[in-house]
Amino acid sequence: MFQQDNMQKALLFFSFFLLNTFFCGAQFTRYIIRFTDKGNNSFTLGNPAQYLSQRALDRRARYNIPIDSTDLPITARYIDSVRLSGNVTILTGSKWLNQIAIQTSDAAALAKINSFPFVISADPIAARTTSILKTKEKYPEIPVMINAGNPSTGRPENINDYYNYGSSGGQVRLHKGDFLHNHGFRGEGMQMGILDAGFYHYKTLPTFDSLRMDNRVLGTWDFVSNDANVDEDHSHGMQCLSTIAANIPGTFVGTAPKTSFYLYRTEDIASEYPIEEQNLAAGAERADSIGVDLCSISLGYYSFDNPVFDYTYADMNGNTSISSRAADLAAKKGMLMVIAAGNEGNNSWHFLITPSDADSVLSVGAVDTTGLSAGFSSYGPSSDGQIKPNVAAVGWLAVVANTFNGLPSYGNGTSFACPNMAGISTCLWQAFPEISNMGIIDALQKSANRSGNPDNRTGYGIPDAKKAFVMLQKKLYTQQSSINNCFTDLQFSVKTDNTMSLVIERKTATDLIYSTINILQNSGAYGMHNFVYNDPLSNVSTGEIKYRIKMIISTDTTFFLDSLTVNHDVFCINNAENKIDIGPNPVEEDLNIYITRTTDAKIDIVMQNVLGQKIYSTGYQQSAGTLLKTIPMRKLSRGAYFISVYINNKKTLTKKIIRN
Repeated sequence: MFQQDNMQKALLFFSFFLLNTFFCGAQFTRYIIRFTDKGNNSFTLGNPAQYLSQRALDRRARYNIPIDSTDLPITARYIDSVRLSGNVTILTGSKWLNQIAIQTSDAAALAKINSFPFVISADPIAARTTSILKTKEKYPEIPVMINAGNPSTGRPENINDYYNYGSSGGQVRLHKGDFLHNHGFRGEGMQMGILDAGFYHYKTLPTFDSLRMDNRVLGTWDFVSNDANVDEDHSHGMQCLSTIAANIPGTFVGTAPKTSFYLYRTEDIASEYPIEEQNLAAGAERADSIGVDLCSISLGYYSFDNPVFDYTYADMNGNTSISSRAADLAAKKGMLMVIAAGNEGNNSWHFLITPSDADSVLSVGAVDTTGLSAGFSSYGPSSDGQIKPNVAAVGWLAVVANTFNGLPSYGNGTSFACPNMAGISTCLWQAFPEISNMGIIDALQKSANRSGNPDNRTGYGIPDAKKAFVMLQKKLYTQQSSINNCFTDLQFSVKTDNTMSLVIERKTATDLIYSTINILQNSGAYGMHNFVYNDPLSNVSTGEIKYRIKMIISTDTTFFLDSLTVNHDVFCINNAENKIDIGPNPVEEDLNIYITRTTDAKIDIVMQNVLGQKIYSTGYQQSAGTLLKTIPMRKLSRGAYFISVYINNKKTLTKKIIRN
């Protein structure tokens, strides 16, 4: 079942007229065969490269995930015995659940299969296949609707934005996704699996031009038809994909437009049976074995064409359905599973649907771009009391690709909230691959607007990617300090790039406030970098000295990573060799720097603004004695600047100067 709301019908240019028809013949023809074990297996835990890609193995190693029996393929002899038992076709298998789906009308074959000692059960899971369309209540309508706004080809709304989002700016900015994009986190190097009912014309629609040009559709598979073509099937998956991957500058840009994808069709639009949950499990397993990072799943189940399979609310406990058990196992393997909560908020069922009830997935409810909860969005909690949905994203009047020409249109449903949030999650995880899937979920929940007061509509609320980014920066930050020979040795490690500055502030026992003593900046690409700073304690009063490290990411993103305290118990007399006087401070015209030396030395003077940008520097060789250097300040803007003096290539002093 798609997570797409009936409210969209008022916005459609057309509607489907479906036949009220009954399925011919209720005889079951598809079954789940569950096996007892994985005995006599030709694969071993000691050689996982036989059945897991290197990328999948790397994920397990990164997050200390052990290889266990669920990773082993199903015992081939068991599958062969089932296949050879009569007129039987093998459909899909799930090594995690140790079961296969078969198709047969051969009663004798079923009896034989049930007699095998390695078979637990052979349970019906779906009726015979049919080409008749489903009833209107279950058939998802295609959200080809009113145009989502006039595309813009001009300057982005924020002139500092990397992308000109056009119509989709609201659903990106609600989560500060633009912050991630502007700092280089757009999905590069990340792989996502999308499990849906088809990706109609993704090969030709202009929405995906850059996706195709970059060859970022890495693989496809149709688990319903057992072939690799998913381009001719239903459009729902294409529209979900568009919320992430669209890249039409000034018109429509997704939440992670540089991500690579595997596109899997697991949903059979012609009927609704648990066989689709088995397909979902098979799709998630394939994604895991390839090494996919996360999956976006805008599918869900609670009622079926045959009510014998229907779930109750008590079953929404994360441990009952095929799909929820598979989703939790996928999370156990280290994948981040992002799943639509459901669109049952306005009907008699009311609650979330499976697999969004799984306890280790990120279940997503729907809001509009103002943060207002959508009435159709399913209610939590799960029946075992978990907070569900976990978070919310734009799924009410969400911008999605038009089926006809790929241009932006509006659509309703947690179907679209799910991939919107999957894209945000992808970019955040790209920045912090050291953090596990559950750590990313935790950061998103803690950054959300209801983190301290979750409810049953949006869970922890609407995540803020900028806040989550800061939280994870602090989580990975480490530091240590010591006092040696009248210097405080500060060492710290933090993730930075050449656009981010680190400001070291100090407060001595006699200071009332902190003052800046140095600004550091890394010249390389974003990653974990080590910094060392030696703070001279000449003429610094003995007693407690406090330091704090401030990080400046952009003009509106400044925060303290941490603070530390050292005990300075030996008074250090100033060495005249390094005597430096700087004034006046504040200054309006000229800043005078007097440097006194008893020996010759190489001198370098550097001035930076509060963003750490170098705006003045000079270097010279000084003989013994006192020399004056003057820096003209009159043409500089009012505000704070930092003067650093290096003697023989060693930083000796940093002082904050105020330009009045």
